[in-house]
Amino acid sequence: MTARVAVVTGAGAGSLGEATARLLRGQGLRVITTTRSCAVSEDTHPLELASPQSVATFASWLGEATDRLDVLVNNAGVHLDLRSKWKAPQLLADGHEIHWRTNYLGPAQLTRTLLPRLAATASAHGEARVVNVVSKLHERGRNVWLFGGVAPYDSWAAYGTSKLALVHEAAEIDRRYGAAGVHGYSLHPGSVYTHVADRGLETSPVLGRLRKLAAPLERRTLLSPEQGAATTVFCATSPDAVPGGYHRRSAAAEASPEALDPAAASELWDATSAWAATA
Repeated sequence: MTARVAVVTGAGAGSLGEATARLLRGQGLRVITTTRSCAVSEDTHPLELASPQSVATFASWLGEATDRLDVLVNNAGVHLDLRSKWKAPQLLADGHEIHWRTNYLGPAQLTRTLLPRLAATASAHGEARVVNVVSKLHERGRNVWLFGGVAPYDSWAAYGTSKLALVHEAAEIDRRYGAAGVHGYSLHPGSVYTHVADRGLETSPVLGRLRKLAAPLERRTLLSPEQGAATTVFCATSPDAVPGGYHRRSAAAEASPEALDPAAASELWDATSAWAATA
């Protein structure tokens, strides 16, 4: 097969990932998508990023599905507790805070698992890319929280810190692997109308119903998934995207001051790699 191959995580119905996959296919790429639970098919596979076993199973399946990987889009993520009701971290079974585990550690483990395939593709075809979908809210993250957890705990700061980590991850990929043709990119897609807020409001049935009533207004005022996906596709395919850089509105942009710390990015990479090796 000569077509470029992309993996897009978190591509459920009506999502930013689904729109990203559709746009990439429109550019001629073969796109393999993942969701947390879906029927297995030629170009779809279930992936639970909080499960090392699921990451390993997906990587094995991908190796049988294609002999190349040009683009990995780390799109999947969660933003929970939108009402800021949590007073303490919500921990998953392995002891990690849910935003950190799902939004950062999972994609970071997947990236490291697929790096050999990305590097082989770059060697054979000239380039491969890792695209991390982050958020403007990475500005709420702090480098000190990358290593000790958010304190005092705030779920919005925890979400922002997980996205700050992904900005660092993209920059560090480029520093470590850019010379070999594997480049990292991060981006803020904008304020997009998707179902991502549904889980964040699931503890409040009243607000959930109000949001459904406000859906027509949201659709008019927020970006569509296709509009939001435009910057992801820009980072995945455009020669104008800046390797290692942060992007908004299909152009390079300035990340937060905390994100411009290569020492923190390097320390985080090493700590994450050590964790992934034993996960």
